[in-house]
Order: sequence, then C-alpha cells, then structure tokens
Amino acid sequence: MTSEITRRAALAGLSAFAAMPALAQSGGSTITMMHGFTPGANVDIVARLISEHLSRRLGRQIVVEPRPGAGGTTSAAAVARSAPDGTTLTVLPGGHAVSAAIYKQLPYNAVDSFSFISMLTDFPFILVTYPDHPAKSVQDVIKSAQADPGKLTCATAGNGTGMHLAFELFAAMAKAKIQHVPYRGSPQAITDLLAKRVDFQVDTPAALMPFIADGRLRPIAVTGSKEFFLLPKVPTIADGGVPGYSVTSWLGVAGPAGLPTAFVNKVNQEIKAILAEQEVIERLRKLGSDVVPTTPEGFRNRVAEDVAKWTKVVADANIPRV
Repeated sequence: MTSEITRRAALAGLSAFAAMPALAQSGGSTITMMHGFTPGANVDIVARLISEHLSRRLGRQIVVEPRPGAGGTTSAAAVARSAPDGTTLTVLPGGHAVSAAIYKQLPYNAVDSFSFISMLTDFPFILVTYPDHPAKSVQDVIKSAQADPGKLTCATAGNGTGMHLAFELFAAMAKAKIQHVPYRGSPQAITDLLAKRVDFQVDTPAALMPFIADGRLRPIAVTGSKEFFLLPKVPTIADGGVPGYSVTSWLGVAGPAGLPTAFVNKVNQEIKAILAEQEVIERLRKLGSDVVPTTPEGFRNRVAEDVAKWTKVVADANIPRV
C-alpha cells in the first residue's frame, strides 16, 4: 500500500512538473521585470519592491529593467515580443490602456498580446490649485468655467496621458470648457502652477502630495469614487457635483501572451501574499496607492474596460490620435 501511495505521489509530482515548464523547468533562470519609465520613477520603485519579494518566493533572481520611451509602449512592445517561457515579466501602468486609445497603431494589442497576472495598486488623481485661487470647490470650478468658457486653464503632464484624459472626462461630464495646457512631465506643470501661470492641475498623488503636505498646493477633489486615504477630508469629483465621475489608475504585473496557466497562477498567488505583508502595504500607501491584488481574469477585464473607456473619451473630445 505504501509503495502504491509513493508511486502515485511521484506520478503527481511529474504531472505538476510537466504542467509548469516555465517555472519548474527553468533551472532557476533569471526573470527580467521590464517597465517603460526612468529609474527612480514611481513605477520603478514599485517594480523593485515587488521583484525583491517575488524573487525570494520563487527562488529565482529577478532583474528590473527600465526601458523608457514612447509613453511606455517601447517596453510593452518588447514584452509582447518575448517568448512566453516565464523569463520576461512587466509592470504595466494604467497608461497602458490610455496608449491603446491615443495611438493609431501599436506593435501589439493592449489586451490580447499579454498574459495578465495581477494588479498591484490602484490610485486616484488629484485636482489641485494654488492656495489663494478663488475656486474652493468642484462647483466653483464648474460655475467659473461656464460663466467664462475657455478662460480657466488646467495643466497635465502631457497630451495623451491618463491625467489628460481624466481632465477631458471631467470637463465633458461637467459641461465646462476649460483649456488644457500640456507639459513635458509633472515637474514643469507644477512649477507653472506654483507661479500661478495656470489655474489647476490634475496629477498623481506621488507627484502632488509633497506640495499639498507643505501647503504650497491646495487639493480641490480626487478623481476616484471613494475617499482617498491620504486626503480624507477632500471630496471626490462625483460628490463635488459631477455624479458618476470616477477615474483611477493602476499598476499590475503581466507577461507576454501564452504564459502557462500554472506559472500565471503561481505568480498570482505569490503576489497576493506579498501584497498582504504589512511592510509592503505601508510602503505602497506612502506612494499614494492602495494595494489591490486581483485574479488574472480580473486584471485582464480591467485593462479591456479601460481601453474601451478611454477610446470613447478620445473620440468624444476630438483628441488627435498619434
């Protein structure tokens, strides 16, 4: 009886081994974790944090490789072209779905070219102004914009960014004409807002919270559908007078299409465990993000929904596609 149990256990082990070629037969090969931003950027910080913990759990070295360029699409294209053998993963940002709406043609399909493993974080954008600006609320912004269409200005980190589309959706839903002023990145936009050259800015918590914390910028509203833990007294745009408005961005781990299901499920389980660790939660919250582990299907569905959402916003706002 004992030998039969042993034989069955051995066969089960061999079956599991065969079902996980990318994980079990990799011989401990190094995993490259790509992303499309510069070293030290928010995505890079999160990628290194997750990779450090995931490396220990998988028993494999993970090397984070920034490949900045074309709003993250250079990195995404490289991942999509990679062999689905478990040696290439990526941290994708919410801008991945935005790019699908903005670019006329990409060398990959934003949904079908990837194996989605799990979301990591979710965070709102923040609508801010300088401290003595007369607009104190979302309703103030809307009323002023409607009274003098096109006079108010709103800065973002650039054309075709998630912040830009969040602003366009707000303006459309509020029926308020506000001039969009794109910059080449958040720092330049913040500089002009501090100098009162523009009225408002929509940006990430990571970019804005240091200036909010020391009083140099004043938050008007957050773009999510619920209270933001870093700014509990600041209303959502929906609560401020634009019912149904809700925009958040995210980060998540994916790989090229065709990754073995066993590998995807294994990495998903380990990420879920990592995101339950208090140290990881605290570090991510300091960056202004909630932890939101998902199933692979849940992450794929979120990306598909965002692609559809932003494609409609781009079309409705007549934003030129590039």
